[in-house]
Amino acid sequence: MASNQQTRPGIGELAKDSASGRIGVVMGEIGGRVQMRPVRGGREWDAMPGSIVALSAREELSARLSARNGNSRAGL
Repeated sequence: MASNQQTRPGIGELAKDSASGRIGVVMGEIGGRVQMRPVRGGREWDAMPGSIVALSAREELSARLSARNGNSRAGL
């Protein structure tokens, strides 16, 4: 039987913190909070587990392309 429920993205996957609107990589969970890191690196932020959602295909492509372009500009 198929479920309509989406599972929360796992560690290492891109996700959106719907409370802040920020997109990042799920780094782990500590103390009932999910740690997220910006796609291009930087300081982690804490998010509530209920506000973490999977990205749409369009959002994921945009986030990956933005990171790739940023790395290219930086010579990486």
